[in-house]
Amino acid sequence: MAGGIRGNERSAGWLFVAPALLLLGLFLVLPILMALWVSLTRWNGQGSPFTAGVPFAGLDNYTGLIADDGLSRTNFMTSIRNNGYYVLFVVPLQTALALGLALIVNKRRGFFRTAFYFPSVTSSVAISVVFLFMFANGGAINAILSALGVHGPQWFSDPRGVFHLLLGDSAPAALADHSVLGLSWWDWISGPSVAMCAIIALVVWTTSGTFMLMFLAALQNLPRQLDEAGMIDGANRWQRFRRITLPQLRPTMFLVVTLGLIGSWQVFDQIYVMSQGNPAKTTLTPAYLSYRTAFRDFDYGSGAAISFVLFLIIVLLTLGQRWATRERNP
Repeated sequence: MAGGIRGNERSAGWLFVAPALLLLGLFLVLPILMALWVSLTRWNGQGSPFTAGVPFAGLDNYTGLIADDGLSRTNFMTSIRNNGYYVLFVVPLQTALALGLALIVNKRRGFFRTAFYFPSVTSSVAISVVFLFMFANGGAINAILSALGVHGPQWFSDPRGVFHLLLGDSAPAALADHSVLGLSWWDWISGPSVAMCAIIALVVWTTSGTFMLMFLAALQNLPRQLDEAGMIDGANRWQRFRRITLPQLRPTMFLVVTLGLIGSWQVFDQIYVMSQGNPAKTTLTPAYLSYRTAFRDFDYGSGAAISFVLFLIIVLLTLGQRWATRERNP
């Protein structure tokens, strides 16, 4: 019924949420729509992108990244390769480390929780500068390796991937002579460069503390009766963790992996401070390429197009990860 004591609740509800919707529309939805329009133009940053004099490109900015041979596709696919290896290493490592730290501090309080979480609240720019000095050719990391009898690499000067270093510098003809999406198969399987490995170590160290808190909150809300029942049935610690604790952490695991996946595809700060895509574009990522294309090359259309393609990649990977981790009925 429209009348009655509860008849005006819907109108009152819309009235209360109207300020939030207005702010979201003004500062989130509207800029996204404006950026989408820019991605369909050849705007160079001069004047307004909504005037009649701005050339309309249609889908050319998008096809230039994916379908057309040229430098734009080569750079974009190189950034996708680099970011793909980055995600492949960062997400599993930070998830495993966060879960391990949460299990350690679950029964400890005070110092350890603060110590493990401290890197997550420190400025990413400040930590990146510190790591840049540590991984310099004459830095602390190479000094430690030298003391162990190991000749350290030139971290931010060597463009070779770690798999190339393991397989050798000579590329097999079958891999070097065939390409897909602008890169040869040999380039696709290069692995992360040693510079990217240093950035991966930095990111895993700085992000694990935040995810540790998520796992810790979930662990502290688990019913102890199930673990005690497992102990009565004779299950050891590993069996109880695998069969009892880990299945109950599925929602938290999904959250951590999803946030890690999204954050890994948006990496920018560390790349900007430590390498700016060097050496030889082996640390170039889509987020940094979008920034460089728009604000350095003044090709705002292509820069915006890279951002929307990256957004599509994140959405598809998130949906795929949700499908892979869904609960299946036996």
